[in-house]
Amino acid sequence: MTMRLERRALLGIMAASLLPLAGCTTTGTRRSTKTESGRASETLVGIDYVQPLYNEPYFVPGIRPGTLPEKFQRHVVANATGYPPGTIVVNTSKFFLYLVQPGGKAIRYGIGIGRDGFGWKGEAVVGAKREWPNWRPPNEMVQRDPHLQPFANEPGGLPGGTNNPIGARALYLYQNGRDTLYRIHGATEAESIGAAVTSGCVRMLNVDVIDLYNRVPIGAKVIVL
Repeated sequence: MTMRLERRALLGIMAASLLPLAGCTTTGTRRSTKTESGRASETLVGIDYVQPLYNEPYFVPGIRPGTLPEKFQRHVVANATGYPPGTIVVNTSKFFLYLVQPGGKAIRYGIGIGRDGFGWKGEAVVGAKREWPNWRPPNEMVQRDPHLQPFANEPGGLPGGTNNPIGARALYLYQNGRDTLYRIHGATEAESIGAAVTSGCVRMLNVDVIDLYNRVPIGAKVIVL
């Protein structure tokens, strides 16, 4: 019982430290709206971010109404990235992730990104994908937050599930066959989308990272601007 309580306490502390760091269906109907630049865009209608997901191995809660601005909800937009279909483009200054589509379009998702000094930029590929992945804090994070040491010592790290900060899915970015330790992963905190609050990785709401995961194959190119 004592060990269980200690573990719960550690999970609570870890979640609190990461916060300042990152059954849903679509109808296929779209409505026209405007981007900040005034160019026409298309907003996907029928993605209910408030409703929980019940078709996952672990419960995925919805977000509080009004906590995700419309511009950070999933849109189909004109492809202004200049990259070919299948490319993931992460624009850290705008807090958008684009998945380039055929026909001059791209799916745009809202993201949260690493704080100044922790962000990674460059070109990589999706070297691995995981559903409800385990998570082991890297040494640099443990040095900053020593209370994470127990999870670094556990075989396999913290198991996937509702208490895991990596969320429902993770895409692992590789360069030259080596893991960069940079991830595109899930999150439950809508307040972290559109903000530089995570510790170096790209976070998306779980409903969006599940959608991205289902669309992206191993080997897909990733550009982090």
